[in-house]
Amino acid sequence: MICPPKLVPGDTIALVSPAKAIEATYIDFAKAYFEEQGFNVLVGSRAASEYRYFSGTDMERAADLQWAIDHPDVKAIVCNRGGYGAIRLFDTVNWANLLREPKWLLGFSDITNFHCLGLKLGIETAHTSMPLNFRENTPESLESLVNVLQGKPNEYNWQPNASNKAGIATGNVVGGNLSILYSLLGTPYSPDYAHTILFIEDIGEQVYHLDRMLWAFRYAGVFDRIAGLIVGGMTDMKDTATPTAWNVEELILEHTKYRSFPIAFDAPVGHINDNRAFICGREATFEVTENHISFVQ
Repeated sequence: MICPPKLVPGDTIALVSPAKAIEATYIDFAKAYFEEQGFNVLVGSRAASEYRYFSGTDMERAADLQWAIDHPDVKAIVCNRGGYGAIRLFDTVNWANLLREPKWLLGFSDITNFHCLGLKLGIETAHTSMPLNFRENTPESLESLVNVLQGKPNEYNWQPNASNKAGIATGNVVGGNLSILYSLLGTPYSPDYAHTILFIEDIGEQVYHLDRMLWAFRYAGVFDRIAGLIVGGMTDMKDTATPTAWNVEELILEHTKYRSFPIAFDAPVGHINDNRAFICGREATFEVTENHISFVQ
């Protein structure tokens, strides 16, 4: 995997909106934050635009992303928000330029599409918070993002969950939004899950749909290949009027019942305020005991 160069004070970050539209105030806040960290910031010409649901037409959003990829001064590209639309740019952007001049690509949620694309291309990307969420993010969340940019390691510990499964795993990290990973199963952009540490998160899903996605992962052999499973925020999950009465832990343990890899719930990643950075494509060590969880990358 190609590791993009680390950033130093004075380096330039580009803010772009490859998916849903976003108000300029969120972009302004993020720009000020990164400038406080010592970086220069450029904003894509369509970053705060609006076309129907999106920040621009497919061609306009692709052009903004291409501008950031091709810009000789830009060292990192931060996606302003997710929503939907990233996958519509796959065939339009010239990704080869990202390999010629590697630079960090950051975001989460719908931006999971780009993380999976990065794995296919062989370049590390960073699953991090985005400007839409910066105001609500914990200091630890934003610090972990800056650590990635500056080439500093991150180590996370969080409270044990009684449903955790103990063990230790070392492997390349893959993952992100479960719905996006599910949508890519069977495509050329679905990650190679062999010997990986998989992290998942989601928001606003029906509990029965979580079960459906887990069945797909199970039948696709994902749970036969991974070395560890990290479950982040499963935010605002919904049940049916006549309830299934399932919970997240119950479903995941059912689908991984005969596997021996470690599992940790309640990880600080996802549509939550404490959304820490995970580098997709980079090796990490993940350990779960009865009283302790650690993730080092």
